[in-house]
Amino acid sequence: MTDTKRTVKIATIGGGSSYTPELVEGFIKRYDELPVRELWLVDVPEGEEKLKIVGGLAQRMVKAAGLPMEVHLTLDRREALAGADFVTTQFRVGQLDARIKDERIALKHGLIGQETNGAAGMFKALRTIPVIFDIIRDMQELCPDAWLVNFTNPVGIVTEAVLRYTDWDKIIGLCNCPISMRFGIAKWMDVDPDRVRMELSGLNHHFFVTDVFIDGKSCFDEVLERYCELPVEELGTMKNIMAIPWSNRLIRGLHAIPVSYLNYYFSTREELKQLTADYEAHGVRAEVVKQVEAELFDLYKDAELHVKPKQLEERGGAHYSDAACSVIDSIYNDRGDIQYVDVRNRGAVSSLPEESAIECAAVITADGPKPIAIGELPVAINGTIQMIKTFERMVAEAAVTGNKDLVVAALVANKLCDSDAVANEVVDELMEAHKDYLPQFFNADGTPKDEREAKALTSKVCALA
Repeated sequence: MTDTKRTVKIATIGGGSSYTPELVEGFIKRYDELPVRELWLVDVPEGEEKLKIVGGLAQRMVKAAGLPMEVHLTLDRREALAGADFVTTQFRVGQLDARIKDERIALKHGLIGQETNGAAGMFKALRTIPVIFDIIRDMQELCPDAWLVNFTNPVGIVTEAVLRYTDWDKIIGLCNCPISMRFGIAKWMDVDPDRVRMELSGLNHHFFVTDVFIDGKSCFDEVLERYCELPVEELGTMKNIMAIPWSNRLIRGLHAIPVSYLNYYFSTREELKQLTADYEAHGVRAEVVKQVEAELFDLYKDAELHVKPKQLEERGGAHYSDAACSVIDSIYNDRGDIQYVDVRNRGAVSSLPEESAIECAAVITADGPKPIAIGELPVAINGTIQMIKTFERMVAEAAVTGNKDLVVAALVANKLCDSDAVANEVVDELMEAHKDYLPQFFNADGTPKDEREAKALTSKVCALA
């Protein structure tokens, strides 16, 4: 490290997450260019045991690397935020048990249950947004110049809510899907990933690659044909999504490559059938994740372990540090490179509102991301993107106002729900299941708030995972 570089303080909310070793590894690798002086891992009492375990591993990783980075573990969020340069958020309100309820209740009613899509994603957003707003209130007081880098799902709805209903503009939403797709394209085309740039059109977990540049030259038709030639096992997908190959007719008709999460929307019958079979055989995806996490934390306890274990990739954490640390590094060093982020549209996509959150390629500078304009969305993909943006906006508004009727309307607007009656049943059951984490809908004594009034969000300490 050069002595002339200003050192950095980073606060990670949800520091007891199993993903934290990915983040720590990323900061260690970049230390010469991104000198993190202090890394504060924050959690709440419900997550204290996990915080101590993963925090111990983080401290051993830094020590083994021989770096003067201080790793602090705390349950005091305000202490961690004071003077922070960057704040990362990676928490789960209600922990994995809440996700299990989301997925089981949705599937019980014949709907896809997935933490960023449909009913399950909606209720994760309703639980998450009040906490994000509380964090922002603290940041406004304690670190007003810091950037908020959010990985907490559903990233798209969370970013939309912050941009629409707060005056905090320094937020970047991140996901590892785009970087995984860039690595995949590089592999198909047999080139180094650094030579590949993509044009993204759409939203978090609902975007399409609509152009590919290798060494600055557009070669999308070639990439598209190569994609159509490859067997599905070589295309790559997220570990939590059943790999259903798109038909070549669909891909050529769209003239775009969908992110794998679009399986839920383009192969809904097949996905629902498989999820239902899994649910009946061994439980929902969240229960599998809970077992994977238990095994990871057993590994993390090993006092001799001082590196990120390979098994973390089974949790779906591949390239997590690349997405997280790279954007922080690029802001800090004013790199002006291109990364894939969730940010305010600002006219980059003329088919979507300027104030809305989009997922796109952006130039990352010291002043933050600058979205690269793509203009109007192609007709073939515009409809499904508009549907999800409508859903995101309705859920964000419901999260802020506590309007239960709007929650039902939002679910019906989503293609994954095809019944008003079922939407009402699912919403009622999920509301009851999560009322301890829904302060905008329920009073402190658990009684419902008056739905005729638009209630502002109230503060509530929620369990972070």
